[in-house]
Amino acid sequence: MSKHGRILVAMSGGIDSSLAAVLLHEEGYEVIGMTMKTWDYASSGGSKKETGCCSLDSINDARNIAVNLGFPHYILDIRAEFGDSVIDHFTGEYLEGRTPNPCVLCNTHIKWDALLRRADRLDCESIATGHYANIRQIHDDSSANGRFVISRGIDTLKDQSYVLWGVSQDSLSRTKLPLGHLRKSEIYAMATERGFTELVTKSESYEICFVPDNDYRGFLKRRVPGLEQEVAGGNFILEDSSTGTRKVVGKHEGYPFYTIGQRKGLGIAFGYPVFVTDIRKDTNEVILGIDKDLYRDGMMVSRLNLQKYTSIEKPLETVTKVRYKDPGTPAVISQDGDKIKVLFEQGVSAIAPGQAAVFYEGDDVIGGGWIMKSFRQSDANPETAEVAFPLFA
Repeated sequence: MSKHGRILVAMSGGIDSSLAAVLLHEEGYEVIGMTMKTWDYASSGGSKKETGCCSLDSINDARNIAVNLGFPHYILDIRAEFGDSVIDHFTGEYLEGRTPNPCVLCNTHIKWDALLRRADRLDCESIATGHYANIRQIHDDSSANGRFVISRGIDTLKDQSYVLWGVSQDSLSRTKLPLGHLRKSEIYAMATERGFTELVTKSESYEICFVPDNDYRGFLKRRVPGLEQEVAGGNFILEDSSTGTRKVVGKHEGYPFYTIGQRKGLGIAFGYPVFVTDIRKDTNEVILGIDKDLYRDGMMVSRLNLQKYTSIEKPLETVTKVRYKDPGTPAVISQDGDKIKVLFEQGVSAIAPGQAAVFYEGDDVIGGGWIMKSFRQSDANPETAEVAFPLFA
C-alpha cells in the first residue's frame, strides 16, 4: 500500500514533468506515468524533424524514468480528440482574423479531461503535472470559501499560472502541482543529484507541437486547400489613430497570415517601423500603424472560467495579463453575463483578439477568458462612457 494513494502523472519526457513524477514517487505516492500522444507531425507536411512532447524520443524518455523508478507508464493516444478541438480551433481562429492560443486550450480542455478520465479507470485519486504554479483551497469567511484557485509559482520567470485559468473546480480539486514551490535551478540540481543528467542537458521545446517549424502560415496553407488564392490581394491600410486618416499603401498575402503587433515579414517598407494594428476579415484589410497605434486601454473578454469567485459582483481591481510573457497591467474588471469588460489603468500594446486574458488578485488567478476585441476608452460614446478607474483614486 502506498503512503499517499495512487496518482496519475502527465509525463512529456521533459525535465519538469519527469521531476514531478520523481518527487511524488519519493513522497510515497503510487505513481502511474502517462504520456499523451496529441499529434503525429509526419502527417502535417512540415519540413522539420518531429520534436517536443509528441516525439518518439520524448515518449521513450518518459518511459525510461518510469522503468528506472519501478512504476508503470502508459501512452494515451488523444490525436483524434486533439485534432477536432485544438487544431480545428487554431485554424478557425486565424480564418476569423484572430490569433489563437492552442496551448491554453489543450491544457485546460483536452489534457486535463483526458487525464481525469484515465485516472478514474486506473483508480487514481488524483493527477499531477509539471507546471510551475500552485493550487490551494480557500478557507475563510468570504464568498470564495471552499473554492480551489491557481496561484503563481514561486519562480516568477517560469510561472505558468497564465495557461491554467481554464481548469475547472472539479479538476483542480483532484490536481497536484509539485513544482509550484520550487525554482527551475532547484529542479536542475535535483535531477543532477538523482543521476538524471540527460534531463538537465536536454533542450526544451517552446514551439506549438503541431507546428514545430514555427511556420503557422505554411500549416494553414496545407490545412485549408486554396486558402492562398482566396485571401490574397487585400489592402494594407496605413491608419493614424490620432488623426483618423487612412491610406491604401499596398497589397498583402491574405489577412489570416498576419497577427496584431507583427513588424517583420510584411513585405512593405516605409523607412520607419510599422506594425499590424488591426485585422479586418470582412474587408480583407490589414491595418498598419506606428508603435503608438498599437495601444488600447480597454477590451472585452468572453467564454469565461472563474476560479477564485463564482462571479464578479462589482467592479474589481486586478492585474490583467493579455499574453503569457505579459507582466500584467492594473485594470478594473466588471462582469456582464458571460462577458467581462476590462478597463486598463494605462494603454497596453498589441492586444490580440483570440488570445487569453487572465485576471489576478495578488498571486491568485481570479479567472480568465478569450479576448473578443480591444478599444480605446476615448473612443467611447460620451453618453455611455464609464469612469475608467474610480477604484484607483
